[in-house]
Amino acid sequence: MIIILKKDAQAESVRRLEDILKSKGISTNHIQGANQNIIGLVGDTSIIDMDNLYAQDCVEDIRRVQEPYKKANRKFHPDDTVIPVRDTVIGNGSLQIIAGPCSVESEEQIITTAIACKNAGATMLRGGAFKPRTSPYSFQGMGADGIKLLIKAREETGLPIVTEIMNSADLDLFADVDVIQVGARNMQNFELLKALGKSSKPILLKRGLSSTLEELLMSAEYIMAEGNMNVILCERGIRTFETMTRNTFDLSMIPLMKEKSHLPICADPSHATGIYSLIEPMSLAAVISGADALEIEVHNDPKSALSDGGQQLTPQRFADMMVKIKDLAKYLGRTLGK
Repeated sequence: MIIILKKDAQAESVRRLEDILKSKGISTNHIQGANQNIIGLVGDTSIIDMDNLYAQDCVEDIRRVQEPYKKANRKFHPDDTVIPVRDTVIGNGSLQIIAGPCSVESEEQIITTAIACKNAGATMLRGGAFKPRTSPYSFQGMGADGIKLLIKAREETGLPIVTEIMNSADLDLFADVDVIQVGARNMQNFELLKALGKSSKPILLKRGLSSTLEELLMSAEYIMAEGNMNVILCERGIRTFETMTRNTFDLSMIPLMKEKSHLPICADPSHATGIYSLIEPMSLAAVISGADALEIEVHNDPKSALSDGGQQLTPQRFADMMVKIKDLAKYLGRTLGK
C-alpha cells in the first residue's frame, strides 16, 4: 500500500500519520519525488482502516500495491533512479556502452581491447576476472590479478570498470571496482545479495537463466533492503526451447521493467544470443526498447579467446556497430555517456 500526501501537507500532520501506522506494526518508507511525496507501507496492511487514513488531513490518495517488491517498485518511487559512476551516470536518459572482453586474459589483451573500445565510443569497460563456467575444466579467470589489470586499463583509458563477483568473501578485492556485476547464476544467491546490499557500490544485477521479472525484482529488493539503492537491472536472455541461439533475448522485458521499476535497465545481447552476428541488430533493438545501457563483449582476437569467443566482437566490428548506435541515439534524442 502507498499513501500519496497532499502537496501542502504539514510536517506535524505527516508525523502523526506515521505514528498511527507504526502503532499498528506497519513500517513506513517516506519517498520525496519531483511531483509527489509518498509514504510506502510495509507489513500487514489488511488491518488498516482506509477510511481512517483518508480522514487524516495530509492524505491525498491511497493505493494498494499487490507486488511483493517495494523498494524497487515504481509505484513507490515514481522518478527514475539515476546512479553516478565516476564522471558519468546511468539512468538519466543518456546511453551507456559497457564494452570489453568476456575474460581478462593478459595485460596486453585487456589494455589493447580497452583502448579500442574507448576509441569506438564505449563509456565503460567490462571484463571478467572471476568466471563462472559450466565446465570445471574451462578457464575460470585470473581472479585478483584480473582485477588489477582492469584497474590498469582504467588508468590507461579513464573508463569505469565493471566486473563480476561470485563470492561475498571476495568483496574486499572489489574495493576499487566501479560497478560490481552479479551474474545470472548468482541472481538468487541471497547471502551474496545481502552482502552487496551493505556496500554503496552500483550493482549490475543480471536476470537468471529461467527467472521471471518478479524474481529479478525481488533479488534487487534483497540488495536494496540492506540499504544499497544503486541497482542496475540487466536483461541477458532466458533459457527456452529454442536451440539456435544461446538464450532467447526477451526484449519485451526492457519496456516492462521500465513500467514496473524505477531502476536503470541494461541489455546484454552478447550472452542473450551467443552469436556475434546477432549482437548488432539486438543492440539496436535494445536501444529502441529503452535500455539505459548496453553490455557488449569485445575481444582483440576472438578466435583465440579463452572463453565465449563466438559471442565477442572484433574491435572493428564493434567500431562499425557503434556508428549505427550513435546515429540511432541521436535520432532518439539521446547522448552517449553523461
